[in-house]
Amino acid sequence: MSALLYDAQGPRAKRRNLLFTGLFLIALFGVLWWVYKGLDDKGQLDWEKWKPFFSGSEAWTTYILPGLKNTVIAAALSMIIALPLGAVFGIARMSDHAWIRIPAGVVVEFFRAIPVLILMIFGLALYSEYTNVSSDDRPLYAVVTGLVLYNASVLAEIVRAGILALPKGQTEAAHAIGLRKTQTMTSILLPQAVTAMLPAIVSQLVVIVKDTALGGAVLTFPDLIAAVSPMSSYYGANTIASFTVVAVIFVVINFALTSFASWLERRLRRSKKSTGAVLSAEDTEELNPAAVGGSFGTGAQS
Repeated sequence: MSALLYDAQGPRAKRRNLLFTGLFLIALFGVLWWVYKGLDDKGQLDWEKWKPFFSGSEAWTTYILPGLKNTVIAAALSMIIALPLGAVFGIARMSDHAWIRIPAGVVVEFFRAIPVLILMIFGLALYSEYTNVSSDDRPLYAVVTGLVLYNASVLAEIVRAGILALPKGQTEAAHAIGLRKTQTMTSILLPQAVTAMLPAIVSQLVVIVKDTALGGAVLTFPDLIAAVSPMSSYYGANTIASFTVVAVIFVVINFALTSFASWLERRLRRSKKSTGAVLSAEDTEELNPAAVGGSFGTGAQS
């Protein structure tokens, strides 16, 4: 039996909604026509401005693909470092020891409160003044540093929230069978929390991919965004066309990432439904053989 969350619409409400829908579509069509007309009057829709991307590979091999390569490298390095770092800090924030929990909380709240662009600029100044990193590699290092510090702190909160969202009975049951806290976290809580955390984690990974553009816009990092300026100048001020192509590439990358995450989430949910119990008797014996052996020994003595 399904419950209605709202009353069924009457004839007047249906007519009103149809009227509002029609007015919205008319307004939307008017805005799209205004944008199209403005671009057409400025010559931004001329084939000559779009031709480099559809006939010939010079624009791709000279500007787009090298920029895409740097974008992927920066995003991949940031993800690889930020994910485990965020998990470590998220778990550390739930520690029973104050000397672990408090410093971890300070680090997470500090870097989560600073804009990622400021962290990138600070990283660039740091590598310029106090390291021997070459000037060609500094923008990449600065972009990755800023992305890792900010997104690891956000991922730490995602991990902590995902674990705390689990029923307390999971932890109590694990302690009842004699599992240590580390075993409870790695074998009971984290595997269950991953599925719940996956949408938020993927959303943050998409943010990482998009924020690499800050390095190209401000730090002269040679990514996709940085490729737009020389490309549009070389091909006759086709700025709109260049930005459109770059935007489509970002959409494709992020759509592929979210599609893979959706597939992985469905697979994890199906596997959990098919496995049934969280822990079997063999799993318990493997995790805590001393407790099992002790029970056997007690039974033998009795």
